[in-house]
Amino acid sequence: MPAAPEDRTPPEPGEAARFDALVAEADAVSVDGWDFSWLDGRATEERPSWGYARLMGERMGRARAALDIQTGGGEVLASVPKLPVPTVATESWPPNIARATALLHPRGAVVVADDDEPPLPFGDAAFDLVVSRHPVTTWWQEIARVLAPGGTYLSQQVGPASVFELVEYFLGPQPPEVRGARDPQRARADAEAAGLDVVDLRAERLRTEFSDIGAVVYFLRKVIWMVPGFTVERYRPRLAELHHELETGGPFVAHTTRFLIEARKPA
Repeated sequence: MPAAPEDRTPPEPGEAARFDALVAEADAVSVDGWDFSWLDGRATEERPSWGYARLMGERMGRARAALDIQTGGGEVLASVPKLPVPTVATESWPPNIARATALLHPRGAVVVADDDEPPLPFGDAAFDLVVSRHPVTTWWQEIARVLAPGGTYLSQQVGPASVFELVEYFLGPQPPEVRGARDPQRARADAEAAGLDVVDLRAERLRTEFSDIGAVVYFLRKVIWMVPGFTVERYRPRLAELHHELETGGPFVAHTTRFLIEARKPA
């Protein structure tokens, strides 16, 4: 919780002007796509040890037909050395659809506009590999349907209470059912209920640091489900408090949670 006004260290000269400049910059920059390079030098996040892009690339190299669900701007899929033909990606947000199309079409991949609601717009057993990085929702029955017998689903997902130090700074303490959502063991149970065999399940908690208030604003504008309805104007007083803490106490530390799940459809 923030200190009471009488206990708070008075702002340094120029702190308010720096706050306004950092916030205005971060509020104006585009948040299209899923490239976080704007945060270079302003925020850091440990990466999971398993290397999702590398694992996906290995499986793509062996696949005959692949589907990337919720591709974002297509950045991760575009990093794969060799894509099978056909490779299809789905995305729901129009700016990301345009970005992914421009990035993936030269690689021979097709981008399909999809509402991220079942059913997936593909026939049964259409793909021997389905991948997804940080899906909002995993529709396990649909994944099982579009996978060919013997096919694989590989996904890196956001785990429970990810970056909740920042979430709860703005929203206050969250109830147990919210903090415990996205449990990897629940993902295992749902995959198995859809008829898939889970062959790998790993989870990690990773240190994340935000060095200035601009990084916080950009992150919350881009990852819109963290603080639903976030705008600078709505949260300006709280942002100003956090800015003062960053200026006087150093980076804001949070913890990202991630899990990797790989499941196969019985042959």
